[in-house]
Amino acid sequence: MKIIAKTFAGLEELLAKELEKLGAQNIEQGIRMVSFTGDKAMLYRANFCLRTAVKILMPIHEFKASDADEVYNEVKKIDWSQYMDNDSTFVVDAVVFSEEFRHSRFAAYRVKDAIADYFREKTGKRPNVGISNPDIRINLHIAEDRVTISLDSSGESLHQRGYRVGTVTAPLNEVLAAGMIMLTGWDGDSDFIDPMCGSGTILIEAALIARNIYPGVFRKEFAFERWKDFDPDLFDEIYNDDSQEREFTHKIYGYDINRRAVAIAQENVKAAGVSSFVEVSQQDIRDMEQPQQPAIIVTNPPYGERITSEDILGLYGDIGRTLKHAFVGNDAWILSYHEECFSKIGFRPSTRIILYNGALECEFRKYQVFEGKLKERREEGMDIKTSEDRQRNLKFKKKRPLPNSSEEADQDTVEEPRLTRHNFKWGDRGADYRPDNDNHYFKSRPFEKKNSDRKPKSDRKEWRKEKPKENTRKPKLRFDSEGRPIKD
Repeated sequence: MKIIAKTFAGLEELLAKELEKLGAQNIEQGIRMVSFTGDKAMLYRANFCLRTAVKILMPIHEFKASDADEVYNEVKKIDWSQYMDNDSTFVVDAVVFSEEFRHSRFAAYRVKDAIADYFREKTGKRPNVGISNPDIRINLHIAEDRVTISLDSSGESLHQRGYRVGTVTAPLNEVLAAGMIMLTGWDGDSDFIDPMCGSGTILIEAALIARNIYPGVFRKEFAFERWKDFDPDLFDEIYNDDSQEREFTHKIYGYDINRRAVAIAQENVKAAGVSSFVEVSQQDIRDMEQPQQPAIIVTNPPYGERITSEDILGLYGDIGRTLKHAFVGNDAWILSYHEECFSKIGFRPSTRIILYNGALECEFRKYQVFEGKLKERREEGMDIKTSEDRQRNLKFKKKRPLPNSSEEADQDTVEEPRLTRHNFKWGDRGADYRPDNDNHYFKSRPFEKKNSDRKPKSDRKEWRKEKPKENTRKPKLRFDSEGRPIKD
């Protein structure tokens, strides 16, 4: 049977490789999805084993339609008694990219009507729509005039692993975190560090990858467990198979400056059962020391959108200085959004990959940290880009470089909107920026006032008293009973 795995933009190739390892057939990559074929066991394994998938859909009917009535008629032709009965609750999710179908809710409503009328005509009873925890989830996908009706075998998004017991502001999506780690090629062959770990998502996903523990082990339920043809013995066999797990002889370290974030990360690590080789502690990135063993950094620092820092550019300057002085001989991978933030790091990246963090088109950059200057190392014959790096960079969509770029800036850098007081929110200056503040879990350093030639506030107040500001407002016009202006 045909199966579709949905994912995030930029992770399609990783997902295809995962499916190939699972034994899927006829694998084809699309935009934010990968299609493949397999049996019922493959459907179960896809839900249970895949790290970079957010949904696993099983198409049951594909057709062309130009309006909602045609969709209704086609959906009503499906033998829904194979998948549910009139006592089942169901919900319809719609994804529409079409000029003909402008209202996804109306299209979903017509699909619901078709299913309900199918059972009413056959049994005299309509099944109920279940918004929360339905028995059957139905996916409607419309691309122009092509319509696909699928059964959602996952239920809640697969990024909801089940190990998270606490969270901080804007936590990183688990699927994105796993994809970031897999893009680095790390598989447990060295120590792993996230110096700004937040609630610990990257740390836990790294631990699962290092031990090759499948993410589905934490899930309480998958949607396919409520299907009429569910095979519990087959799923138990898949669930209890730990033959692929392996030993991990290195360590995973997580740090954060915020004490509350550290406590939450420690709880999540414990809930995931990986606390024996994942250590989380409170530390400022500026206090990081050179690792004694080879290591890799993968991190997602704040970049001024959902989470900000009072000195966001200063934070990235700290990251660059820390890498230069305390991470020599290792690789660091950083996900961020604004070019201004990346430029403060001060290194030329060897790889740049476009990834989406929510709606934000971010860059995931690899930095190879070494002693000395790049020019000198190149004269010695060093090449910082591997063949894989070059292949990735060929796929990178280049835009014109920023004007007046420094010698250290990369000439192929993507230009993002420049950060100015008009288009960038630097955070609420009146907020509490202590490290323990729940609304702001990362803080680079206390705000330091810069020297200025301006008069202090007290002097300016006195100056205003001496020379009051003239009232430049125009007097209000008055009108008579017939609406004519009255001249004073």
